[in-house]
Amino acid sequence: MCHQTVGLLAGEIEKRGIATTSVSTLREVTEKVRPPRALFVDVPLGYPLGRPHDVELQTRILRAAFALLSRPGPPPVLDDFRPAGTA
Repeated sequence: MCHQTVGLLAGEIEKRGIATTSVSTLREVTEKVRPPRALFVDVPLGYPLGRPHDVELQTRILRAAFALLSRPGPPPVLDDFRPAGTA
């Protein structure tokens, strides 16, 4: 799905009182749209959760994205996914 569309929808959903978070692979687009919360993942476009069938990596990415829900604002809260073993 389009990064811009997801970011704009997330903002509208937040205005209605529902917290949102998203996973992004295009930092420049996400920074311009300014969704409430987004996790940047350095993976090929079209694979926001990483390699197919890599359940461990996919779980870590989703947990990191959900963790943004508890981060203090104000929006946007934009963070980078850090694979295990990196600082």
